[in-house]
Amino acid sequence: MVKQLVAAQNDFFATQKTKEVAFRKKYLKKLQQEVLDQEDAVCDALYADFKKPKFESLATETQLVLAELKHAIKNVKSWSEPNPVGASLLNFPSKEWIQPEPYGKVLVISPWNYPFMLTMSPLIGALAAGNTAILKPSEYSPNTSKIIAQIIRKVFPPEYVTVVEGGVEVSTELLAQKWEYIFFTGSTRVGKIVYQKAAEHLTPVTLELSGKNPCIVDATASISLAAKRIAWGKLINAGQTCIAPDYILVHKSVKNALVDGLKANIAQFYGKNIEASNDFARITTNKHYEELKAMLKGQNLLFGGSYNDEDQYLEPTLVDEPQKDSTIMEGEVFGPILPIISYEDESELDEYISRYPNSLAFYVFSNNKKFQKRMMRQYSFGGGTINDVVVHISNKDLPFGGVGQSGIGGYHGKYSFDLFSHHKSIVKRGTWLDVPLRYAPYNISLNLIRKIKYLF
Repeated sequence: MVKQLVAAQNDFFATQKTKEVAFRKKYLKKLQQEVLDQEDAVCDALYADFKKPKFESLATETQLVLAELKHAIKNVKSWSEPNPVGASLLNFPSKEWIQPEPYGKVLVISPWNYPFMLTMSPLIGALAAGNTAILKPSEYSPNTSKIIAQIIRKVFPPEYVTVVEGGVEVSTELLAQKWEYIFFTGSTRVGKIVYQKAAEHLTPVTLELSGKNPCIVDATASISLAAKRIAWGKLINAGQTCIAPDYILVHKSVKNALVDGLKANIAQFYGKNIEASNDFARITTNKHYEELKAMLKGQNLLFGGSYNDEDQYLEPTLVDEPQKDSTIMEGEVFGPILPIISYEDESELDEYISRYPNSLAFYVFSNNKKFQKRMMRQYSFGGGTINDVVVHISNKDLPFGGVGQSGIGGYHGKYSFDLFSHHKSIVKRGTWLDVPLRYAPYNISLNLIRKIKYLF
């Protein structure tokens, strides 16, 4: 079946229809309307998969998708136009420009933590740029995958966009095909597999991966505000957010105040009985739920630690001063567990941060401008925020993506269009003048040749 779908998309792309801006806008508008019509159904599916609160489903899934659609529909015409550049004197007379063009067939493999948004958002960029697409949503969020498939079937002919559901065997079959572009969101481990398969056909990729995101709180920070913002950013989606703070490095002098603030805000957000709160999600997969529980063994807990196996509930948990070689500090936590580590001297920060590859996100809470600037310049990371967390993802004019071990490529807004476009260089020469210098026999002075570089 997969081979037939790929062949059908090859044939459809060859018709050149997707290169027409009017065609792209038509289907982006149809998708926009269908997402609006199915918004409540999407929220219901997300709740069925892991009890995601409706507010979070709207704020972090459907409304972000609708905002991306609105922006793409408004701007796709201007994005698609040729971009003139200054002509080289060596090409005189000429006109020279860059022409964005689609790659062709795009494969989008999306994860289970934000299953709707992280499927639809790259799709919007792919369609705005004029590609066809096959979507592979996560098998670990089956209800959301089902509603995505329903939406796509309602809006698109399968030779243009289609959904393929299934597990690892389906992903393996999809990756065995030849694509013009692959967009993958998920773990670094699986990202390496995707990259290896793409390399067999020299297929360009975007890899949106993970990382152990540090959150530094220095002695000058506004502690009460920092505690509120960190608690929110860490616990939204039950901590299953790739850009959530993974661990806190807090100055020893303000540690107790920060811990007290975190506890107070958790209680304020979710009440005394967090498990009964309608505003706290569950862990999506059983495998990850068991891994998170295992991380807590032998740890000194400042708050939380309870769980319920029946619905994979894990209480927001603060862990005090874990050992560097403990399981919780080995890799990304990706759940509602927050290690808190104190430091006294700035040099201690580097001991922790440099132990891990490039993080996807980086956070600093401080009112010291020199410290802010030094931290942002010193470390390599995908994106960062000063005196808040997570919010950098909300600006469509900022590219979202990782670097090094945390990913390849960035998207959102026009960056999505550019990501899924090949930018073709074109020179149109005039015919009324032809300078003979380049032609043999070469009677021109060699010294003049050396000076030609100044004409570029």
